[in-house]
Parts: sequence; C-alpha cells; structure tokens
Amino acid sequence: MTAPSLRRRFVAVDRVRALGAIYVVFGLVLLMRVAPALPDDPERFLFGTGPDALAWTFRPSTTTVVIASALVTFGALALVRSGRLVSGGLVLGGVLAVVMLLVASLALSPNKSTNLVPLFIQSLRLGSPIALGALAGMWSERSGVVNIGIEGMMLAGAGIGFVAYALLNGGAGGLPLYVAVLVAVAAGGLFAALHSLMSVTLGTDQIVSGVAVNLLAIGLTSFLRSQVLVPLNADSATTLPELSIPGLSSLPIIGDLFSAKPIFFLTFVAFGASAFVLTRTRWGLRVRSVGENPHAAETLGVDVMRVRYQAVILGGCIAGLAGAQFSLETVGSFDDLMTNGTGFIALAALIFGKWRPWPVLAGSMFFGFARALGVRIQLLNVEVAGFPLPSQFLQAVPYVVTMVVLAGAIGRAIPPAAIGRPYRRPG
Repeated sequence: MTAPSLRRRFVAVDRVRALGAIYVVFGLVLLMRVAPALPDDPERFLFGTGPDALAWTFRPSTTTVVIASALVTFGALALVRSGRLVSGGLVLGGVLAVVMLLVASLALSPNKSTNLVPLFIQSLRLGSPIALGALAGMWSERSGVVNIGIEGMMLAGAGIGFVAYALLNGGAGGLPLYVAVLVAVAAGGLFAALHSLMSVTLGTDQIVSGVAVNLLAIGLTSFLRSQVLVPLNADSATTLPELSIPGLSSLPIIGDLFSAKPIFFLTFVAFGASAFVLTRTRWGLRVRSVGENPHAAETLGVDVMRVRYQAVILGGCIAGLAGAQFSLETVGSFDDLMTNGTGFIALAALIFGKWRPWPVLAGSMFFGFARALGVRIQLLNVEVAGFPLPSQFLQAVPYVVTMVVLAGAIGRAIPPAAIGRPYRRPG
C-alpha cells in the first residue's frame, strides 16, 4: 500500500473516531442532563391529517434515554473499530440525533403534537433552489471550473427576470410570466458566460472571477430595483400557478407533495436529465474528461475551452432558473439579496454530494430540511428555561449545518482533478 493511500486511510479512521467521540459525549449529556429535565407526558408525531392519520405516541424522557443509549453504543463502536457496520451506525446515529431534536422541541413546546408530513414536504420545497444551485455548480466544476459565482447567477436570474416581468405586463400573470422565467434563465447564462470569459479565456483566478460575478449581480440587481421596480411600484405580482399530478396528488399522506409549482417539478427533471447526460452521452464524457485531464482530452480531439464554456453556461442557466424560483414562483416580488446565501449553501451541498448528481440532490434536500426544521421549531414556540429560542438562532441553523459539512463531517470529498487550473493549449 502506497504512502498516500495509507495517509487517506488514517485520516478516514481518525475522522470516524472523532465522530464516535462526539456521539459518546452527546449521548452522555442526553442521559445525564437532558432526559431528567424533559417531561414524561405523552406527546405525538402525526403523519397526515384527519382522524385516520398515522401517529406515533411517545414519552420524551424515555425516548431520550433510548436515543442516548444508541448514540453511546454507536460512538463506542466507532472508537474501537472501523468498517461498514460502524459507518452505518454513525449514519443511523445522525438520523437519531435529528429525531432527538424533534422530540426535545415538541417536549419544550406548549403543543402536544405536530404533523411531520408538512415538515418533510417543506424540506423538499426549500431544498429545491439549493438543489438547482448545486446542479449549476456541478456542471461547472465537473468541467474543471470553480464556480463560487452561483449566488450571483441566481440573484441575477431572480432580479432581471422579475424586472422583465414587471416591464412586460406589470406582474399580472399570463404568457409574460413564462417569458420572464426564460429571461431569468438567460440572465444566469450571461453571467456564467462572463465567468467563463474571465476564467477560461483570460485565465483569471477562478475564485476572484466568481467573487466579481457575485458583486456585479448585487450591484446590478439593486440598481434595477431602485430605478425600475420602485417607480413602477412592482412589489406584488402573480406567481407561477400550482400544478397537480393526476392520481398522485390524491394519495393519502404524501399527496400534497405532488401538488406544487412548475420549477419545483423541473428540479427533479433537471437532475434526471443531468445524470443521464453526464454518464451516458458523449458530451457528458467530454465534460468529465476535461475536468479530470484536459491535456489528455485535447490529444483525443476534444476542444477543452469550448466544452468548459458550454458546461459553465449550462450551469449558469440552471442557476438563473433557481433565481426565478425565488421571485417568479415563490414570492412574486424582488428584494435586494433575496437569494440570502442560497448559492453558498448550494456549494456545500455540492461538496456533500461529492460532485455526483443524485448524492448532490440528497445533500440539497438535507439542507432544505435544516431550513424547514428551523421554521418548525419557531412555529412550535419552543422555550428553554422559560425563555423562547431567538428567531435569529433558528435562522442560523442552515448555516451552522453548512459549516459542519465543510469542516469534513461527511468524509473526504475529492473534486475533479483539474478543477481550478486554467488550461492553455500547447504551443
């Protein structure tokens, strides 16, 4: 076994043991401090509405003891050995930690029950723009171009798309609304083309180029809002209509998941198409090859710079669609910085999914769940020691999760080999 592989194996084992130690400490705290402090009155998690809804009745103190014991067990196993059994235990422990958070939140709330189905549906809907942003980054970075300008491309799509909508018919719906979505997609693509020009053709540092794209989007959309939207008084517009999938939307419990707006459904279509193109088509193979070894790809007749342009601009168009989801599908207005860091969370989801389509989608929905969980805790009016949790603390939950992911809690993520390296043709 070579020295680099030994080093990687050591780091992986070390990370497993570190997580094991965290689980043991967390479990002991739950056993000794949290479980005795929680009430033991029955609480209920509901799955659906109406008298026939599924329900799980539990006692918070007893449930906490069970979860804590499991966490200590999984953590102790991780400290003494490694392998698939331990990895599975750590994943299950993470799930139990989330369940524990829900149990504690309900126990510290005046409510005696909460419906979890809307929580999971909201997680998917809040995760949708994150997923589109992460997909935009995946296309760019699989071609070898770092893209921290996703936030700017999303913001440009949201702002320019809504400005077009307001100018076309004042936000009254109809065909101009769909034209505005196309404008948002084109705006994201144009900002991506600018990023390509600076990073692919001119060889500018790709991080600096991405920052420039973000700053340009902030300034331009703020200018358009003050000079166009405010004079037009365009602060409330008709959004994209809700669609229902016949048959599926009437299913019990999960039927509401199949009644949503178009861009939400397009998110899953985009991931399916991207997974197919990236792994099953000649162009997808070219994108992957220029991200791994552009010099070898060039010797086989691949135009590296052209493929990188195409992949980055495609990603920008997807980011523009994510921006349209904010202003044209969800809110019906545009505010400065309305994407609110979603593009940066999308980068974390991209790392979480290790640049692969379906894991990236799963990671995005995980971050969507973090956002939805913060909202649910706030709605439950959770109080600790008689004081309500500050809303600012709950709003910070997704960003705390982002830092944990970026700190390496998910294991080492290896990006495409040529990422971030400007390509120059020989001679």
